[in-house]
Amino acid sequence: MIITSITHDTHARERSQRPQAALGPLLSIAAAAMFGLGASVSKVALTSGIQPVRLTALRCTGAALVLFVYILVRRPSLLRIRRVDLPMLIVLGLTGAALVQYLFFTAIDRLPVGIALLLEFTAPFLIAAYSRLVLRYPSNRRSAVAIGLGLGGLALVAKVWTDTGLDPIGVAAGFGASACLAAFLMIGKNALDTHHPLTLSFWMFSVAAVFWAIAAPWWHFDPSSVTRNASLLGAFGGISLPVWTSVLWVILFGTLVPYALELVSLQYLTPTVKGVTGMSEPLIAAAIAWAWLGQSLDGIQLVGVAVTIVGIAAIQTTQIAEVRSPRVCD
Repeated sequence: MIITSITHDTHARERSQRPQAALGPLLSIAAAAMFGLGASVSKVALTSGIQPVRLTALRCTGAALVLFVYILVRRPSLLRIRRVDLPMLIVLGLTGAALVQYLFFTAIDRLPVGIALLLEFTAPFLIAAYSRLVLRYPSNRRSAVAIGLGLGGLALVAKVWTDTGLDPIGVAAGFGASACLAAFLMIGKNALDTHHPLTLSFWMFSVAAVFWAIAAPWWHFDPSSVTRNASLLGAFGGISLPVWTSVLWVILFGTLVPYALELVSLQYLTPTVKGVTGMSEPLIAAAIAWAWLGQSLDGIQLVGVAVTIVGIAAIQTTQIAEVRSPRVCD
């Protein structure tokens, strides 16, 4: 009877866990879809005349204000930090919000959305290179193959044997965003061991907001740039809305909501699955940009995108395995 009862309870628990197991990937893909959609919405705002630096300032400042109100109402203690943490938070704010977003907006302003995101998502390769060359972690065949796939895929996307007309500033900005993202991921991983994600997020965006308030003072901002109407471009070119609607979307549904979905999905996903599902973002972003903005890639470039994403997924799972290994120190 006891064995039967235990077996019955086990089966019931497994049945109850199945919906949760499916929920994790769905939430992660939903977050990737919202980030991808946000990239096209950002393209609309940029095309309307808002400069990348101003859209970055609006995004960071808006996110910081919303987070401040939310934390103040729900859990004010999360706003407190130690003075010793300020240098780390400043670096996180600069790499994870101020510069990575500015460079990404610069990239999508000059490149197809899918290519810009793909360049930014090469951050795991930079982390792998840093681990091997600076930290002297042992190399392995899987990492070498993953890096080879990534570089080969990027070469196909860029069609290096021809003049594809890719804007060099846009490409440089995309790789710059990748470098900032890599730094943010490495620093943020350790910071999450001792800080709540909401604390890090609020201070990260706050640092970025202060940085851009100094680098691009608000008295140079023309409010009429967000109150005028602008076309939604592409498939929705016949529709015009105030520019502030696209900016608000970027802040809420292109930043805060997908970030919240990411946090919830982590409760149901292993790091490996999370890394793989996260790779759907460039694909979703490219699909949305194709359907909405008419941005398309040719067959060779699509193969390059697929090869690069396989390489990124492979290098991420390799790094996760290494982090779990007792031979590697965090």
